Amino acid sequence: MKTYIKYSFAIAVLLMSTVTSCKKEFFDRPPQSAITLDNFYQTADQVKSSTNVLYSAPWFGWVTKGGWAITEMASGNGRSYSSDVVNFGNFSVTDGNTELANAYNSLWIVVAQSNAIINNLPAKVPATVDVKVVNNALGEAHLFRALAYFHLVRLLGNVPIIENTLDYVENFQVNINPVTDVYKFILNDLKFAEANLTPQIRSGNSIAQGRVSSGSATALLSKVYLYMQDYNNARISAQKVISSGEFKLYGSDIQGKEFKDLFLTANNNNEESVIALQWSGAGGYGRGNPLQASWAASTVITGTGDGYGVLGVTFDALYSFQQDDKRFKPTIMVVGSNYPELNQATGGYTQLANQGQGTSTFVKKYVVGTPADNGGVGSAQSSANNVYMMRYSEVYLILAEAIMAGAKNSTDAQALAAINKIRNRAGLGNLTEIRRGYFTPNNTPGKPTNAPAQLYRDDILEERRREFMFEFDYWFDLCRLDGFNVTNHPNAITIINQQDRGSGDASVPSNSYGNQYSTMTNAKFLFPFPATEVASNPKLLQPPVPYVFK
Repeated sequence: MKTYIKYSFAIAVLLMSTVTSCKKEFFDRPPQSAITLDNFYQTADQVKSSTNVLYSAPWFGWVTKGGWAITEMASGNGRSYSSDVVNFGNFSVTDGNTELANAYNSLWIVVAQSNAIINNLPAKVPATVDVKVVNNALGEAHLFRALAYFHLVRLLGNVPIIENTLDYVENFQVNINPVTDVYKFILNDLKFAEANLTPQIRSGNSIAQGRVSSGSATALLSKVYLYMQDYNNARISAQKVISSGEFKLYGSDIQGKEFKDLFLTANNNNEESVIALQWSGAGGYGRGNPLQASWAASTVITGTGDGYGVLGVTFDALYSFQQDDKRFKPTIMVVGSNYPELNQATGGYTQLANQGQGTSTFVKKYVVGTPADNGGVGSAQSSANNVYMMRYSEVYLILAEAIMAGAKNSTDAQALAAINKIRNRAGLGNLTEIRRGYFTPNNTPGKPTNAPAQLYRDDILEERRREFMFEFDYWFDLCRLDGFNVTNHPNAITIINQQDRGSGDASVPSNSYGNQYSTMTNAKFLFPFPATEVASNPKLLQPPVPYVFK
C-alpha cells in the first residue's frame, strides 16, 4: 500500500508523457512542451491518450512473474524449480515473498492510475471536447479499476477500497473493507463503464480495436456476477454480449482462423479479444510482453538470449487434454512437437528433450519466436504480442454455467449449445449432458501407484481449464468452485490433492515419478498481505470495516 500511495505522485507525469511500454501506433504521444494538468486535457486526442497507460505499464509486475506464479503454479498447471516462484506450487508462500509483493503492488498501481484519471479528468476538460469522448475515457478508467480490484479481492479477500489516491498521501493508514463491499464497488465501476464506453463491432484486427468497449464491460460484468453466484444477471449479461455482435470466435464465427492463431503477434486486437494488454516489444525489459522470456523452453526459440524455461507443465495439466484437442499443441510444448511459426528462417522449431523443470514439457501459449518471426518486432525479454485479460470464448462458458445455476447436471439446449460451441472449435464432440461434481476411475496413462483411485470431474471447470490454461485464470476457478466468499473448499481441495505436480524421468515421453501430491487446506486459498505493506499499514490485519458508498 505504501508503494501504491507513493506511486500516485508520479501518475500525472506518466499520464502526460510517452507510454513507452505500449504500441507506438496504438498510443500516439501528446505534445510534451509545457504540459501541466491544467492544459493537458485540451483536445479530444489528449483526452483519449490519457488512458493509454492503463493498457500496459502498471500491469507489468503482475504479468512478469507474480501473476502466473500465483494462478498457474498454485492451480496445478505449472511447476518450477526457480527459487523465487517454487513456493507457489507447494503452497508455502509467506508474506515475505518478493513475487507476491510485485503482483500486489502492480494491481494497486492500476488502481492508482485509474483513480488519477477518474478524479482529474472531468474538471480539466474544456467544453470544446465532446462529452462522449470524456465519458469514454472515464469508462476505460472505471473498467480497469474494476479489473484490478477483481484480482485483488480474489487473491486476498478483504482489501481497502480507495477512490482517490490523494486522500491518503499524508496518511496511508487505511482499513480493509469486506469482500461483499468490494464486489459491490466492482459492479458499480463496471456498470458505469458499460453505460459510458462506446460499442465497437470488431472486424479483422486493428490498433483501434485494442481499446475496451461497452461490450468489454458487459462481458466482465457477466464474469463478476458468475463469481457472486448471481446466475440470473450473469446469464443476462452474457447473452447481451452475444447479441451485441461486438465480438466473434476464431475458427467458428471467423473461418480461416483457428485457436492457435489467437496467440500470434500478427493477430493482436482480433475479433475475439474482449480485454487485452498492449505491448510495444521494443526497448527491452519493462517495455514489452515478458512472458516469452520466462516461458520459452530454449534461447533458440526467442533468438534474443532469453527463453529461460522457468515454467514447466505438470503431468496433471498435460493429461487434462485429449490428444485430438486442437488447443493442446498451441498451449503445451512436448518433445517432438514441430512449430513452423517459430524460427521460420531455419524451417521451424522442434522441441527437444529438456528436463529443466522436471517434466520435459513446457508452455507454448504466448511463446511467439524471434523478432523475425514477428515482423521484425521484439527484443530481449520484450515481445509485442498482447496478453488477454478476457476472451469472447469465456462468455459462452459463462452462459452455460449461468444457465445451470449451480445444478449438478443439465441437458438444457442453450447451455449445451454454448459449451459445445467452444468444444467444437477445439475439434471435440458434443456433450449431450453437462455434469458437475462427479467421480470417475483414475485412468490416467502411466499413473503412479500412489495416485488417487478416483478423480473428481467437472465438465464446466475442465473446459475452462483447457481453454484458458496459462491465461492466469484456473486458480480463481478453483477458489470459487465451492461458492462465493466461503472459507470452506472441500471440492477444490479434492481436485488439488489429486493433481500430479511431481517430476518425471528423462524418457520420451517422460514418466511421472508421482512424487509430489499436495495436502491442501482451507487457509491456503487466500494469500497474505506482503509484510512490507503490513509494516506500513497495520490496519491491513485488522477486521474489515464496512465501506461508506458515496
